[in-house]
Amino acid sequence: MRNKEFILWFNELSIEDVPLVGGKNASLGEMYRELTKKGVKIPNGFAITAHAYQYLLKTAGVENEIKRALSGLDVKNMKQLAECGSKIREIIRKCEFPDDLHDAIVKAYAKLSKNYGSKNVDVAVRSSATAEDLPDASFAGQQETFLNITGEHSLIDACKNCFASLFTNRAIAYRAEKGFDHFKVYLSIGVQKMVRSDLACSGVMFTLDTETGFKNVVFITGSWGLGENVVQGAVNPDEYYIFKPTLKEGYKPILMKRVGEKEMKMVYTSDKSHPTKNILTSKEERESFVLDDDEILQMAKWGVIVEEHYSAKRKQWMPMDLEWAKDGKSGELFIVQARPETVQSAKARKKVQVIEDYKLKQKGTLIIAGKSVGSKIGQGRSNVIKNAKDIAVFKKGDVLVTDMTDPDWVPVMRIASAIVTNRGGRTCHAAIVSRELGIPCVVGTLNGTEKIKSGKNITVSCAEGEVGKVYDGLLKFEVQKVNLKEFPETKTKIMMNVGNPDEAFELSFIPNKGVGLAREEFIINEFVRIHPMALLNFSKMDSSVKAQIEQLTKGYKNKADFFVDKLAQGVSMITAAFWPNDVIVRMSDFKTNEYANLIGGKGFEPKEENPMIGWRGASRYYRPGYKDAFALECKALRKVREEFGLTNLKVMIPFCRTVDEGKKVLEVMEENGLKRGKNDLQVYVMCEIPSNVILADEFSKIFDGFSIGSNDLTQMTLGLDRDSEIVSDLFDERNAAVKSLVHYVIERAKKNHRKIGICGDAPSTYPEFAQFLVECGIDSISLSPDAVLRTTLKIAEMEKKLRIKKV
Repeated sequence: MRNKEFILWFNELSIEDVPLVGGKNASLGEMYRELTKKGVKIPNGFAITAHAYQYLLKTAGVENEIKRALSGLDVKNMKQLAECGSKIREIIRKCEFPDDLHDAIVKAYAKLSKNYGSKNVDVAVRSSATAEDLPDASFAGQQETFLNITGEHSLIDACKNCFASLFTNRAIAYRAEKGFDHFKVYLSIGVQKMVRSDLACSGVMFTLDTETGFKNVVFITGSWGLGENVVQGAVNPDEYYIFKPTLKEGYKPILMKRVGEKEMKMVYTSDKSHPTKNILTSKEERESFVLDDDEILQMAKWGVIVEEHYSAKRKQWMPMDLEWAKDGKSGELFIVQARPETVQSAKARKKVQVIEDYKLKQKGTLIIAGKSVGSKIGQGRSNVIKNAKDIAVFKKGDVLVTDMTDPDWVPVMRIASAIVTNRGGRTCHAAIVSRELGIPCVVGTLNGTEKIKSGKNITVSCAEGEVGKVYDGLLKFEVQKVNLKEFPETKTKIMMNVGNPDEAFELSFIPNKGVGLAREEFIINEFVRIHPMALLNFSKMDSSVKAQIEQLTKGYKNKADFFVDKLAQGVSMITAAFWPNDVIVRMSDFKTNEYANLIGGKGFEPKEENPMIGWRGASRYYRPGYKDAFALECKALRKVREEFGLTNLKVMIPFCRTVDEGKKVLEVMEENGLKRGKNDLQVYVMCEIPSNVILADEFSKIFDGFSIGSNDLTQMTLGLDRDSEIVSDLFDERNAAVKSLVHYVIERAKKNHRKIGICGDAPSTYPEFAQFLVECGIDSISLSPDAVLRTTLKIAEMEKKLRIKKV
C-alpha cells in the first residue's frame, strides 16, 4: 500500500498525494510526471513520506514526550515558545532511524546518484508538510531546507534536522494561529538533485503581480548563486515583468527589466558542517542582469504552463509561486519548487468588491525609501532589531525595522503595524509575509536600520507607487472605501490619465474603460532622464555629460537603444495594465526649458522667451533639431505594438497647430514604421488650440479622433500664460468662450464620425464640467485616478437626467 511506503519517487506522485508527501513533494511529482512532457525541466528526486516521519516517532516512542512539551504553551510568549521549540527539536534529532527506514533512504539515494552518473550526487533536502500550500494558508518557510548535501551520512543527518524542523518556533506559532492540530500535520522530505546554480543564478517566479494581484503578468526575480538569498530577502534581486496574453500568441513581451544590487551570492563549500556560504559579488555581476531575454521568456512560458495545468486541475484560477535555478555547468534552466500563491488568489476567490484607497493628507520629512509592498499606510513607534534573538523586546503596534527577516521573525511580524528592511526584493520573505498579514512593508532600503532610530514615531507609506517611503512623525492619512457592486455603469466611457508605469497595475482595478492620456514625459523624465539627442550624439558630448550618460546606460553600446528600451518598457507597463482597452499614448510634449533640464539637454534646446507657445509638440517632430529623436519615440511605440503585441496602444499628437503640420507628422511616423491604419493603428490629435476647433472638419480628414486638452485650450482661448501667477485668477475652464469651443468641436467630430474625448483637468477638477460634457454628447472622459470614483457618480447622475428628459 502506498500509504505505508517510506519512499515514493517523483514520477509516482501527483498533486492528490499531499497527505502522503506534503505540498512541495506532491507538486514536484505532479510537475515531473505531467509537465516535463511539455518541456518544463524538473530535477528528479524522491520523497521520504509522512508515514516515515510517523514511523520514526512511533518507533522511538517520543510522541508523549512532545505532547508534554507542548502542554500549556502560549505561542504569544516568545520566551516560552523558543524554549518549547528547542526542546522538541532536540527530542526528534536524538531519535535513531530504524534500520528499515535508514536502508530505504540510502538505497533510494544510491539509485538517484546512479541515474545522474555519480556515486554520491549532490542533493537538496527540503521539508514538505502535509498541510502546507493550501489555497488559504501558506506554510512556505515554516520548515527547513538543506542544500549541497553529499553522501549517505550527511543525508541522514539532514533528514533528522528536516523532521525536527516541523517544530520550529514559527511553525508551532503558525499552526496555532491557523487552527491546525500539531499531531495532524506530518512532515515529508524531498530529496532532489541539486542544480549547480552556485555557478550561475536562481530566483523566484510568480504568475501574477505580487503587489496588486494583477493576473496578466509573470513576475520573475533573480540573483547570482543559490536561490536562498532571494527567498530569504538577503539580496535585492533583478526584477522582470512578462505579459501573459501576448506571450501565448508568440510575441516577446518583456514589459520591464530592473537590475538589482545583488550584493552577494550563496555558493557551495567543501565544509560538510557548513555546506554553503555567502561571498561578495563582483562589480560586473552587480551591474548585469542574471538572465538574458530568451531565458526570461522561457521561464515565463513555463510559468504559464504550470499555472494553466494547476488551474485546470483545480477548476479555478490558480496562480503559482515557483522557485527556479540555472545550472552553471550545463546552462540549463530548471523549476525546483512550485506552490499555489496564497495571498492575492485568496482575495480573488473571495471576490473582494471593496476598493481601499490610502492617501497621505500631510507632507512629512522623508527618512528613507525602498520598494513598497502593498498599498497601505502604517505607523507607530520604530523598533530597530538586528537579531531575531532580541525579538522579545518588540511590542504590538511597533514598526519593525531590521536588516532582513526569515521565518524566525514571523511571531513579531504578526503584531507589527508596518515593516522596514535593509535588504530584499518584492518576493523575499518579509514581502510575502507582509502581504499575507495585510500590513505595509518597505524592503531594500539598504540602511534603514541606521537611518531610523528606535523609539521614534514614524509613518510607513506604500500608497505612493513603486517607491515605499518612511516619514518622521505620525502623519495624517485617510482610507477611502468604494463598494464596486454599487458602482454605476455609464454610457460615457470613463477613462484615466496615467503617467507612472509603476502605478498602472494598481490603477487598473479602478472601474475604467482604458487610458485616455498616457504621457511620455513622465517616463522620459523618471526612467530615461537623458535628452534623446544627447544619446544620439554621445561621442560629441563633453566629458561630464558623457560620465552621467555612461552611469545610466551601463550595458548599452548603442546609447540610443537605452532611450527606446526604457520608453518602450514604461509605455508597455501602462498599456498591458489596461489591455485590451484602448491606451492613448501622447507623444512627448516637453517645452524647450523642460527638455533643457534633461541630461545633455542644454546643448540642443534654444532659449525661448515663452516656451509655452514656442517649439513644442508636433512642430518638433519633423524639424531637423529633433526629428531624429522623434524617430526613437516612434521606434519605442512600434516595439510595444509589434514586439510585445500590445495593439491596444493608440498614438496621440500634441499641440498640432495646422493641418499641414499634422500631415508632416504622419509622414515622419510612417517613415519610422508607425503608419496610421496599419495593424489597426489609430492616431488622435490633441484639441488644445482654437485652430483645432475651427478646422475640426479638416483635422478629421487626417486623424482618427480628438482629445480635448482643456488646460491649453483655455490658455489659448483667453490669451493668458497659465504659468503666470499674475493672471492666474483669470484661468477658468468654465469660461463661456471655452465651453462654446468645446461644444462646437464635439459637434463637428460627431458629424465627421470621429471619436472625441477629453483628457484635460477640467472634468477632474469640476464635476459640473464633466456633466456639461455629457450634455454635449462627448464619447469619453479621461480623469485623474483620484477623481474617477466621485466624478463617475456625477456623470451617471447627468445621464439619468438626460434619459428622463428624453422620455
